[in-house]
Amino acid sequence: MSPTELAEKLHARDVALLAGRLLLSLIFVHEGLELATHFEGAQKAMAALGVGTPLLIATIALQLGAGLSVALGILARLGAVALGLFCLMTASLFHTNFASQNELLHFEKDLAIAGGMFILALSGSGRFSLNRALGRFVKSRAGEGAKVEAIEPHPSVGETSLPV
Repeated sequence: MSPTELAEKLHARDVALLAGRLLLSLIFVHEGLELATHFEGAQKAMAALGVGTPLLIATIALQLGAGLSVALGILARLGAVALGLFCLMTASLFHTNFASQNELLHFEKDLAIAGGMFILALSGSGRFSLNRALGRFVKSRAGEGAKVEAIEPHPSVGETSLPV
């Protein structure tokens, strides 16, 4: 058995996608929870940076919503694009003092995370995702031979998506 065949048999691609999704989403879910549970302190810190309360609330919602989307693999492509764009904006708005080694590191980190999110958006969430499980559930509820139009599997990665 070739290494490629072994990897396919063990679903290595899907395991790697799951691990990648979980690792990428961890920072956003954690930070969203921190901001939400320490809202008053976050509000003061953000105000010092010129970020108002409505934008803080939107940031918390984005980090939690898109972070969970990526982690669970439901609408993961959309969540990944949103978080990738968020990282690009954060890098360009808050981490451009390259005289500071710490700021440069944060800038590069945000770019790297954005790159990972864009790759995830292209590859999809894989076999081990809520999208896939929901697609199977809908098909089983419709019965064998019934045509399911609400959700259909993506042929290349097993991710379900709404038809266009």
